[in-house]
Amino acid sequence: MTRKSPYTRTHSPFASSIENVSRRRFMQWSALAAAAGFLNFPVEAAASVPGKVAAVPLQSVRLKPSLFLDSLLVNQRYLFELEPDRLLHNFLQYAGLPPKAAVYGGWEGDTIAGHTLGHYLSALAKLYAQTGDAQARQRIDYIVAELARAQAQDKDGYVGGFTRKNGKGVIEGGKTVFEEVRRGIIKGSAFNLNGSWSPLYTEHKLFAGLLDAHELAGNRQALEVLERVAAYFAGVFDTLNHEQMQTLLDSEFGGLNESYIELGARTGNPRWIEIGKRLRHEEIIDPAIAGKDDLPHRHANTQIPKFIGEARRFEVAGDPDAAAAARFFWETVVARHSYVIGGNADREYFQQPDTISSFLTEQTCEHCNSYNMLKLTRHLYQWTPQARYFDYYERTLHNHTMAAQHADTGMFAYMMPMIAGGERGFSDKFDSFWCCVGTGMEAHAQFGDSIYWHDERSLYVNLYISSTLDWQERGIALQLDSGIPDNGKLRLQIDRAADNAPRGLLLRVPAWSGGRFALHVNGREQDAKVEDGYLPLVRAWKAGDVVEIEFDMPLRLEHAAGDESTIAVMRGPLALAADLGPVSEPYDQPDPALVADASPLAGFTALPQPGRFLAAAARPRPLTFVPFFSQYDRRSALYFKRMDPQQWAQEIARREKANADQAALQTSAVDMIQFGNEASEKAHKLASDTSFGGAYRRRECRDVRGKGFVEFEMKGSDRPLALRLRFWGSDKGRFNILVDGKLAVEVKVERGNVIDFVDREYALPHALTRGAKTLKIRIEPQHGDTAGPLFGGWLIPA
Repeated sequence: MTRKSPYTRTHSPFASSIENVSRRRFMQWSALAAAAGFLNFPVEAAASVPGKVAAVPLQSVRLKPSLFLDSLLVNQRYLFELEPDRLLHNFLQYAGLPPKAAVYGGWEGDTIAGHTLGHYLSALAKLYAQTGDAQARQRIDYIVAELARAQAQDKDGYVGGFTRKNGKGVIEGGKTVFEEVRRGIIKGSAFNLNGSWSPLYTEHKLFAGLLDAHELAGNRQALEVLERVAAYFAGVFDTLNHEQMQTLLDSEFGGLNESYIELGARTGNPRWIEIGKRLRHEEIIDPAIAGKDDLPHRHANTQIPKFIGEARRFEVAGDPDAAAAARFFWETVVARHSYVIGGNADREYFQQPDTISSFLTEQTCEHCNSYNMLKLTRHLYQWTPQARYFDYYERTLHNHTMAAQHADTGMFAYMMPMIAGGERGFSDKFDSFWCCVGTGMEAHAQFGDSIYWHDERSLYVNLYISSTLDWQERGIALQLDSGIPDNGKLRLQIDRAADNAPRGLLLRVPAWSGGRFALHVNGREQDAKVEDGYLPLVRAWKAGDVVEIEFDMPLRLEHAAGDESTIAVMRGPLALAADLGPVSEPYDQPDPALVADASPLAGFTALPQPGRFLAAAARPRPLTFVPFFSQYDRRSALYFKRMDPQQWAQEIARREKANADQAALQTSAVDMIQFGNEASEKAHKLASDTSFGGAYRRRECRDVRGKGFVEFEMKGSDRPLALRLRFWGSDKGRFNILVDGKLAVEVKVERGNVIDFVDREYALPHALTRGAKTLKIRIEPQHGDTAGPLFGGWLIPA
């Protein structure tokens, strides 16, 4: 039987004692942030106080027909195609029980196996709360019962699906990792701990799934299973001193801190809260408390859940430092590290602030990042309910979340390319199971969770998603019909309003409307005043009352943070992108631009289909602009350089010169290898170990890591020779170049400030190349470092 918790999501017993401390800290930080030039809200919006508002329970909301309901139904179909027994395979096998079905492929076939089951539990729980689907509840109950059966085999209460590869290369159960940690053996890196791929991250997904199964599907057994496994890991952590714990936290641990604190809030057991407090990564959190952006070159999604945990720590334990850290992180990421779709990071890492225009690549915007940023947004909104939080939330939901799920197949994208002509790579049903597949399952099962919010007196409408609300606790039922994102028209009808129904109705005025709207209540035009981003309507509501609003949806330009010459086109909440053709056709053209003496928007003409425009200002030819999210099987351009006609002429000349320089290099080279290109590598008899081919900024490449190598043959020459290698300017690494097995050059590449491809030449000792018709060149990292990515190699006269 779960004990009633003294902590809840809407009230902290510490709130009154911390409010003044929180306000002082927040005001100090706000002044610093404002001076830095990126604080976007009034300093007067002061103290963070948990529980000022709360979301209406998801169970009270049902979606009406819209692109969001379509998405949820496609996701529901996929969730029911998956087989729980296949996701449970490792949990049973490593508990000594016979699995009932084969394990899935992809990441589920690696040492991170088991993470998907936790996501799957959360997705089913959210789907059940959102729809009441009985099959979702049945699957939850079955999975939890099977986990309990596996757990019963372990005297310590451990249950998990991840594995590890031991020193002999044998795959074994993941518990061995933490029995080593218990003995003080902590050998790891950012994504590896004692031979297992992010095991704490993986276990966190199970924690989160069990918490959701308990809260949203009413499964009491889930909490019983969770408390036993939480006790096991807490026992491991108890053996570690502070320094050892911080070393452990250098490896990715997801939001395990949040889960422990939530478990404490749920059960009233302070032990879990204390464990959650210990899972605080000081190297990351402390700079944020001090107002320092220490994010560049850190893995983005490793950090975001740490701050969600800090937010929950503030709400439950009343720590104002935790609130300061979470708020500073959110402000910094949204204002200085985010793309126009709300996503962040390139190649999964934060770059320098205000430089996103230099990182428009095919490896931007991991979907997990945005999913977790929306979770963090919900927390901050609860403390200071400002409309701007949902301006960000709405933007990200429409432009990244909706883009990350293929509308027809229901499959999920890992990255969301910001490069012109990029292609979204979608998952396979049963052989991918990336992290972003798991978060995708969750993201597309819960669209009703943030539409309606409330305080003691008022109901807030923050997202304009067609839906019904039947909130029996407060005696109100209504219907919301939304034309957004196609148009700005909204209709809200009250179906029931009891005496205890909220009298205040606060409708968010989206920033994209410019504050321009027409409002009618029961057919009569109203002259309402916007307050703090909301239209406040206060009256004794009754059944049949109708509120109608039409927001302006003008086209507008937004520039990339730190670069006013790089722009995107927006309409309402949507980012618009130029359609560059189907993904079935390769794209190798230079980036298009928007060229005009004045605003390029003057040349945009609306097309018959809503939200589509023909842009005469696009160069080198006019282009059709469409909603970015809808380009599932199309290539598109989202960001453009804004130029006047003279600048465009200069750009054409620059491109012609670059082409001529490349042609001259090809002509003068004795030989050339295109790394990452199958035909070129085969022609040069390339062999490698621990190296990976790929593409970055539409150029093929290969990188080499750790103790790996890449070796290939090139034509020789009697002349002295140099090897020219092409890198990305901000990458770094250390490696050796060998010729016919003998060391030729030791290379140290420092991270530079050049945001472009750079060529570097390395003279080869003539004694190693003289008279050879064929040279065998080998590149191998030094001391476990990296070589590359390498984008091309040319053997040229020295």
